[in-house]
Amino acid sequence: MQLSSIHCRTQETVQRDRAESAQLDNVRIVAERAATAWGLEAIAAEKREARHLRVLAIAELAAAHARESRGDEDPSFSENPDRGLA
Repeated sequence: MQLSSIHCRTQETVQRDRAESAQLDNVRIVAERAATAWGLEAIAAEKREARHLRVLAIAELAAAHARESRGDEDPSFSENPDRGLA
């Protein structure tokens, strides 16, 4: 399961707050380490999400180019009513 960057940043904040309010050193240390780990995972998630958006944009450009090269004016209009259902 891939975590979203929003979830990771939220967990990072929770752990940083826990570290700030902890009275015991061991609790503070563990919370700080957890916050750092969540921050690293958030960076990885942000990279994954950005890559996904780039792939979608490239696919859309390729589809637009293919439609243009076939001469399709409006891809939503077709004389065949079943065209988009296959």
